[in-house]
Amino acid sequence: SVFTRTLSTSDDVEDRENEKGRLEEAYEKCDRDLDELIVQHYTELTTAIRTYQSITERITNSRNKIKQVKENLLSCKMLLHCKRDELRKLWIEGIEHKHVLNLLDEIENIKQVPQKLEQCMASKHYLSATDMLVSAVESLEGPLLQVEGLSDLRLELHSKKMNLHLVLIDELHRHLYIRSTSRVVQRNKEKGRVSSLIKDASPVPLIDVTNLPTPRKFLDSSQFSTPGSSSVREMNLQDIKEDLESDPEENSTLFMGILIKGLAKLKKIPETVKAIKERLEQELQQIVKRSTTQVADSGYQRGENLTVENQPRLLLELLELLFDKFNAVATAHSVVLGYLQDTVVAPLTQQDDVKLYDMADVWVKIQDVLQ
Repeated sequence: SVFTRTLSTSDDVEDRENEKGRLEEAYEKCDRDLDELIVQHYTELTTAIRTYQSITERITNSRNKIKQVKENLLSCKMLLHCKRDELRKLWIEGIEHKHVLNLLDEIENIKQVPQKLEQCMASKHYLSATDMLVSAVESLEGPLLQVEGLSDLRLELHSKKMNLHLVLIDELHRHLYIRSTSRVVQRNKEKGRVSSLIKDASPVPLIDVTNLPTPRKFLDSSQFSTPGSSSVREMNLQDIKEDLESDPEENSTLFMGILIKGLAKLKKIPETVKAIKERLEQELQQIVKRSTTQVADSGYQRGENLTVENQPRLLLELLELLFDKFNAVATAHSVVLGYLQDTVVAPLTQQDDVKLYDMADVWVKIQDVLQ
């Protein structure tokens, strides 16, 4: 010990005695100081000792519990291994029940499709109607094909899908030839050249034709624009979305894009192009007939008869009206061609190769009708 080493280094007995006395006095002082500190901090010291004992007990208990948990895990592992086949069976049954519940939810949703479809068609939200119908038919002819209770609904929705494109094509033609010329009719009406009783006039301009060329430039070669080059169309077909809260026909350009997008999802673009080509001349002739009637009615309301002296002026009025209307129709076709080009370049659905018409075809038909 320190005490022994200190005494052994002393030179003689006297030094050892002196050193011994000094060390004993120092030890006694340390004992007194320790006793005083213990008295002063008795509460803290007692608390620390008890805390240490508690921590030690908890650590010991935790070790025992961990040991027990390990033993239980090993036991569970052995039991699970013995019940593996039964657990697998229960797991498969759980998946099957979940699948059945999903099918029941899907069936419930599909039963509501006819009513929702009718509402969309009535409000002319054709893109939503197309998405809903295509999705429902895919489900009925796919996962729900074996559900016998849905056979009538399957036939009904399949029939609607087969005929929906006819409605969309008719709407497209109405905007190409009727709504596109409504601005022209309204402008002429304001000039007093067209009767206020004209049926196809609309107070809402749908396609801006204010920047179209004058009649003198009507057959200019610059009119043969490429599909989609018109400044009227500002939105790519992929970006077109339908707002269920607004009037779908408020913007004719957007509405025609919605129709083309719906036809693309129905995979009816070839039929659409064919219908446009076949009906082009007939629709232009109808414009001529309506315009002739409008000019005649306008002259009659002004008290003018179809006499020889009035015929040149009425003919000029008719030609000016036709020039304006045909320019508006050409603008609408340019918009539609742009959308059709989008379906070919970046098809929404897998389409066969489609040969589109171009603006030259439109102007050739216009010239044929005028002749």
